[in-house]
Amino acid sequence: MDLFARSWTALRTAVADLPDEDFARPSGCAGWLVRDLVCHLIIDAQDVLITLVTPADGEPTRTAVTYWETTEKPPTGDDPLDALIVRLAAAYQEPGLLKFHLDDVGAAAGRAAALADPDLRVSTRDMVLTAGDYLSAYVLEWTLHHLDLIEHLPNAAQPPAEVLAYTRHLLEQIAGTPFPASFSDNDALLIGTGRRVPTPGERAELDSASARFPVYLA
Repeated sequence: MDLFARSWTALRTAVADLPDEDFARPSGCAGWLVRDLVCHLIIDAQDVLITLVTPADGEPTRTAVTYWETTEKPPTGDDPLDALIVRLAAAYQEPGLLKFHLDDVGAAAGRAAALADPDLRVSTRDMVLTAGDYLSAYVLEWTLHHLDLIEHLPNAAQPPAEVLAYTRHLLEQIAGTPFPASFSDNDALLIGTGRRVPTPGERAELDSASARFPVYLA
């Protein structure tokens, strides 16, 4: 629960600190500019709010690890929902409006998460999870998108170190295998999700460890 707050606060702060001109730069998400990614974060925040007020009966069917599904194909940005995000982001016209909406809805999502009982059963996407597991899964979402946000913005703040470490651990559990110990958390996440192509040396380490990367999350 604490890592959710840290990762979400860091990401929202990074967005708030961006100059307006950076919203037109590419992000680390295929086919999306920074403004498109920020619009996606608004939708994510709304999903958090909806899920935390959607209680479920019965035992959990997923955990923070099994919440994530994987696919063999990397995202291309051609998915209809991805295209809708681009149109929604363009409708904001001014970066300040995107910042305002993210701050407004994002703060509400953060408060709702802080107030949530971690043992509460919640429902989303035909899954049942504890609120604690659901919010833990979102640490991965926030951290990877923080890296996407700053992909072409070298002066922007990085995610907190403890958040990167936890996200690496979660991705290793999803993949069912660890990264080579020589990989930094940042590099492990970028390479492990296909956001960066490994160098020949890194590829050799992955091959020798029989690591099944990259993992494309859905």
